Amino acid sequence: MLFNQPANFKNGALLAAIAAIVALPVLAETANFGTLTLSRGFAAPTAVLRGSTGGSYSLSVIANADRHKNKCLGFATPTPDHIIVLQEKFSKLTLQVNSGGKDTTLLVQGPGNGVRCGDDIGQNKDAGILDSDWQAGSYKLWVGTVEPGVKSNYTISVQE
Repeated sequence: MLFNQPANFKNGALLAAIAAIVALPVLAETANFGTLTLSRGFAAPTAVLRGSTGGSYSLSVIANADRHKNKCLGFATPTPDHIIVLQEKFSKLTLQVNSGGKDTTLLVQGPGNGVRCGDDIGQNKDAGILDSDWQAGSYKLWVGTVEPGVKSNYTISVQE
């Protein structure tokens, strides 16, 4: 016999475990509706994301409040809806949800797990975030609704 079968099974199981661990960072960077990569000076039509709400995962599990003490509200899916990759630092960005006036929320988790949350903008029930000091890196976005399971199509516009 040229090889020991139990040893090969152990080696195969070990290789499968290593492959699964190596794949985890790739799996963690998936999103329901894709990824958008931005550099300073991007064209406004380029920075539009599309998706739909409809989860029952409480966004407060990710964070109760953001860095400005805004409450993180709403229900979405556990997987982020979008990922925005900023290729460089932005001094200011605005993210605005448009769902036709549905009651949406927004949670953005960035580098170092920094969180930004948004709810109603003025009289509008759609969520938005206007903030400064956006570091280069990946940002996970969840678009939520105030009530769990509410399905609604939306767009998000991103502006400098």
